[in-house]
Amino acid sequence: MESRREASSTSGKLWAWEGLGRSGQAASGEIRAPSETVARVLLSRQGIRSISLHRRRRGFGQRVSDREVAVFVRQLATMLKAGVPLLQALDIATQGHAAPALARLLSEVKDDLEAGSSLAEAFRRHPRHFDRLFCSLVAAGEAGGVLDTLLDRLATYREKMLMLKSKLRSVLVYPATIVVASCLITAMVMLYVVPAFKALFAGFGAELPLPTQLLIRLSDLLLAWHWPMLASLLAAVGGLGYAFRRSPHFIERFDGCLLRLPVLGAIVRRGVIARWSRTLAILFAAGVPIVDALDSVGGAAGNRVFQASTRRIRAEVNSGVSLNRAMQRSALFPPVVLQMTAIGEEAGALDTMLLRVADLYEDEVDNALASLSSLLEPAIMLVLGVLIGGLVLAMYWPIFEMGQVVG
Repeated sequence: MESRREASSTSGKLWAWEGLGRSGQAASGEIRAPSETVARVLLSRQGIRSISLHRRRRGFGQRVSDREVAVFVRQLATMLKAGVPLLQALDIATQGHAAPALARLLSEVKDDLEAGSSLAEAFRRHPRHFDRLFCSLVAAGEAGGVLDTLLDRLATYREKMLMLKSKLRSVLVYPATIVVASCLITAMVMLYVVPAFKALFAGFGAELPLPTQLLIRLSDLLLAWHWPMLASLLAAVGGLGYAFRRSPHFIERFDGCLLRLPVLGAIVRRGVIARWSRTLAILFAAGVPIVDALDSVGGAAGNRVFQASTRRIRAEVNSGVSLNRAMQRSALFPPVVLQMTAIGEEAGALDTMLLRVADLYEDEVDNALASLSSLLEPAIMLVLGVLIGGLVLAMYWPIFEMGQVVG
């Protein structure tokens, strides 16, 4: 089979093709053209027949981060509000980003627009970066002629979600790093340092203190079983990773356990309610019917328990039950959320009241994370002090006793 790469100066999308050459032999290659029709015309001019075409997406050299997408959405909303045409705004955004992955992503969106797609359709071709909620709002904005307003709301929504994730990550990453580092250092001490002291203590000819005996026995156990323990740990991590990727039931159980944790569970619940409320408010304000809006809300909440409950709420609302009553039956929302939802439904200002709920719970999450951060650091220092102090005391206690005897 012949294989060619067409060198064409025509700008546009990249198409992979297969067909028959002038001699009747099978041939394949790639060609760049703004649309499938143009690609077929160019290939037929080169004598290629029975053409099979499919779009080839250009691979990204690196991942486009959520923060980069949020910045792009803010820039696009600002330019559209200033009266810049959509294609020109996309071109400016493409040229203004130093990240090659994002520039290529925006270039593909612009290519799709030039080929006749709507902006929502162009975004839907990149579900990894633009989810169903995002595309639904863009489609509503295009249909209602308020694309700039909805993009501005989407930018605010993404910025708030990123800020919330960043604060939660900053609170949890530092303690997790300290704990992992402490476990590694303790394991190294037990595997290499304690055996050396054990050999030293063997020549003392005296009974060792109880803490030292316990430390040596623990070291012997770790020396005998460290490879099976490591293999079991890796297998457990691999099993958890597989379950998170393949088992929705496991993820729902995990999310349920996360909500029931003593301190962190309350913070996670407030964060989920804030995302749930803000997402529903934005969709409802955009004119999306409440039943259709609830389709996107569950996934945007980021918790499988709330996602499953939102499906039940949607079914009840679709059957004629009020949103407030359906939320009450779910038993997931606190009284203040239910009261504000009821007031919003009665006053015809559901989106406004849900936005207030989101603001209230985001403030509570901020305050809770600040308090948790101030409490975690001294707690970690205390635990590390006890751990390191216990190791040092257990190893050096016999030496102190020997020094007193000799003295």
